[in-house]
Amino acid sequence: MRIVVVSDIHGNAVALEAVLADLQSEPYDQAVCLGDAIQGGPQPAAVVARLRELAWPVVMGNADDWLLTGQDSGAEPVSDARQQQLDAVRAWQLTQLSPLDLAFMRLFQSSLRLPLDDQRSLLCFHGSPRSYDEVILPLTPDDVAAGYLNPEPRTVYTGGHTHVQFIRHFGPTFHFNPGSVGFAYRHDQPEDNFCADPWAEYALLTSQGGRLSLEFRRVPYDVTPLLDAYRTSGRPYGDSAAAQYTG
Repeated sequence: MRIVVVSDIHGNAVALEAVLADLQSEPYDQAVCLGDAIQGGPQPAAVVARLRELAWPVVMGNADDWLLTGQDSGAEPVSDARQQQLDAVRAWQLTQLSPLDLAFMRLFQSSLRLPLDDQRSLLCFHGSPRSYDEVILPLTPDDVAAGYLNPEPRTVYTGGHTHVQFIRHFGPTFHFNPGSVGFAYRHDQPEDNFCADPWAEYALLTSQGGRLSLEFRRVPYDVTPLLDAYRTSGRPYGDSAAAQYTG
């Protein structure tokens, strides 16, 4: 069993197409998206259309739930100015999505389980199995991360949310984050000099003959079409969003 794991596309169809091109020569049995697929970027309808065509199961992330409902959990406090920007982008994205697109998004699941072999399975979620808001990072204390996951030996865990590729071991099992397809970035940056990375991140998990292997990938892509989409689509604050890739 070979499973493609993607997360956090964030309305970036250019990056998604780069991942799909990278997978053209790769045989795989299943693919899954760990959420935050649509909100944020300049190509929400294109990403919905592609995911519907691919028929990959999609987990509900915090950003896509907020796009659908407008209800903020408050887990990530933002300034009033930043909230105004987010609200403007949300309003614009909703004009780009049809009732069928929104109905498709409402089918995203809170979590899902995929079989790996006769004994093991992969539990897929956004933040943690119990909440899309919970944050697991490489340096999250072991007891905190284990409390979020409640790890079981025959379950492998995968979540997105933090846009960081990493693996954490918990006894005989592990948790991994595939990174972000549509908005990869380094966390150790000053806020006044932020740059997004020009690549799409994802992971491949393989179970064969009782063995598990995990591969993290970064796929470089030409950001020019993405910048054009930000600047010409009508998305609010498109120029400042594009500038994140050119700084």
